Amino acid sequence: MAKQLLKGNIAFAEAAVRAGCEAYFGYPITPQTELLEHMSKRMVELDRVFLQAESEVAAVNMVYGAAVAGARVMTSSSSPGISLMQEGFSYMAASDVPAVIIDVMRGGPGLGNIQPAQGDYFQVTRSAGHGDFRPIVLAPATVQEAIDLTVLAFDLAERYRTLVFVLADGAIGQMMEPAKLPPMQDLAHDRPEWALTGAKGRDHNIITSINLGAQKLEAYNQHLQEKLRHIEQAGELRYEEYLLDDADLVIVAFGTASRASQTALKMLREEGFKVGMLRPITLWPFPEKELFELAKGVKGILVVEMNAGQMLHDVREAVAGRAPVAFYGRMGGAIPLPKDIVSEVKKMAEKMVAVKVEDGNGHGR
Repeated sequence: MAKQLLKGNIAFAEAAVRAGCEAYFGYPITPQTELLEHMSKRMVELDRVFLQAESEVAAVNMVYGAAVAGARVMTSSSSPGISLMQEGFSYMAASDVPAVIIDVMRGGPGLGNIQPAQGDYFQVTRSAGHGDFRPIVLAPATVQEAIDLTVLAFDLAERYRTLVFVLADGAIGQMMEPAKLPPMQDLAHDRPEWALTGAKGRDHNIITSINLGAQKLEAYNQHLQEKLRHIEQAGELRYEEYLLDDADLVIVAFGTASRASQTALKMLREEGFKVGMLRPITLWPFPEKELFELAKGVKGILVVEMNAGQMLHDVREAVAGRAPVAFYGRMGGAIPLPKDIVSEVKKMAEKMVAVKVEDGNGHGR
C-alpha cells in the first residue's frame, strides 16, 4: 500500500483498527480528540464496539471489562485524563489483563494547556497507578512510528498480558506526514484460555484483583515482578542510534524532542562537533545497559526533554557517574528549538575544554 498524508491522531486510530482492535472506550480531550472521532466512525462501520463514556473513569473500567473477556481493547486520552484512569490501570495490572493506551501528552500540571509536552514520563513509566507494577511504554517520534508502534502495542499486550502505553506528545498527534498503513488484520475469534467467556463445559475462570492477606498479596507481587523481569530479558528493548561511532558528546531524547535534537545534531556536525544521539523507543524497558556502555567512551551526555527533567533521572542512573550528564528542557507546551540545543551542546564542549586545560596545568582533578 502506498504512503498517504496522515495526521498523527488519525494514524494512531486507523492503525488500531487495522491491528484488530475490537472495542474502544474513551472520552474526548485535546490534543487527542481526533483519535476518538476517527474511532467513532470506523468502529461503527466495521460493526465493532465504540462507546464514548461519561468520563475517563468510566471509560477505563469499560476497558477493564472488555479486557477480562479477552477482547483486543484500547483507550486514549491526554495527560489529565490519564491521571483519572490510573486506578483502573492498577486494577488491570493486578488482574494480568492486556490493553493498549494511547497518551497524547499536553502541558501541565493540572488542566495545563493543549500544547505538546512530555510531563507524563514519570506517570506512565513508574507505574501508571498505585502499586508495584510497570507497563510497557513505547514512544514514537514520527507518524509512521505512531502506526508501527500501535500495531506492536497490541501484540505485546497480548503476549505478556500487560498494559502497553504508546506515549506521544501533542505535536505528534497533530502533525501530518506521509506514512504507510498496514493491511487489515482478521479479528481473533478464539478467546485466550484465561478469558471470562463462560464455562462452556470446562472449569470456570476467575479473574480478580483482590488478594487479601499479606502473604497472598506478596506472592502475587512476586509473580508480577517476575513477569516484569521476563519482559526486560525477552528482547523487547528498542532504541535508535545516530552517529555514535565517533561521538564524544551524546544527546539523549525521545519523541518530538528527539526530532529537534536530530536537527541540532546535523548543525553541530557541520561545525565539526562530534555529536551523536541515542533515542529510546521503549521508555520501559529503558536502555540502561546501552547507556552505561556508551558512557564509558564519551565526554558528556545532554538529555533533552519537554519537561523539567524526568527521563534525566533514568539516564543518570544508567550512566552511573561514568560521564557528566547535563539537561536542557522546556515546559508548559514549549518545544526545544534546534538552535537552543546547539547552544547547550557547545556549553558542554566549552566545559570539557576548560577541564582539560586545568588538568594540563596540574590544577584540575
